[in-house]
Amino acid sequence: MADTFFYSPGIRVSQQLPEQESQHCVKVLRMKEGDKLTVTDGKGFFYPCTLLQAHPKHCIVSIDEEIPRPKSWDFTLHIAFAPTKNIDRIEWFAEKATELGVDRFSPLLCRFSERKELKGERVEKIVVSAMKQSQQAVMPIIDPMIPFRQFAENPFTGRKFIAHCRPDPNKMALAKTYRKGEDALILIGPEGDFSEEEVQQALDLGFEPVSLGENRLRTETASLLACHTIHVLNAR
Repeated sequence: MADTFFYSPGIRVSQQLPEQESQHCVKVLRMKEGDKLTVTDGKGFFYPCTLLQAHPKHCIVSIDEEIPRPKSWDFTLHIAFAPTKNIDRIEWFAEKATELGVDRFSPLLCRFSERKELKGERVEKIVVSAMKQSQQAVMPIIDPMIPFRQFAENPFTGRKFIAHCRPDPNKMALAKTYRKGEDALILIGPEGDFSEEEVQQALDLGFEPVSLGENRLRTETASLLACHTIHVLNAR
């Protein structure tokens, strides 16, 4: 399988690379007709291909083989977070979390949110690049931004956690309450934390309060730590 990876979600229907991938193939990597490359559809498959037409806007390939490549973890990991005002920090988190392994990102609009909207296309480019860089074949889902209350009411078949900084006698360390193999949804708040009302709503809906340590963390640091913690516990 070639070490050069490309992303084309519709590769099984049309053996043509998207324009951005085609441009990278021809103008950056200088690939030519007959060269070998690997395409992923982000749905759990690698497709070793041969480049038939090298065009900067629409490369045409032929699929030589279909190789199943499921995700390397056997649980669901869903991170819901309040994006920071600095988009670079959110992109950094999305990149690193994708490399570690995550199933879904859900940007939250909270009472104390600094950012009121998020352009998913920009984050998606970062996630696609990280998926290819880490040689994965499953694309994480990136949801549009959603109000906290609306999101919290959505069903989730697994453990639901809310990481907040407010005093709570029932709060436990995520590393001590999560059990290996469980599906997990983790809520990470904005820089000003979740409001009291948001925390109470989450608790009423079955979310468990957790701590990510004694230090007060930035949103993207807390989000990545939560992701990493779940993977470390499952590696034991």
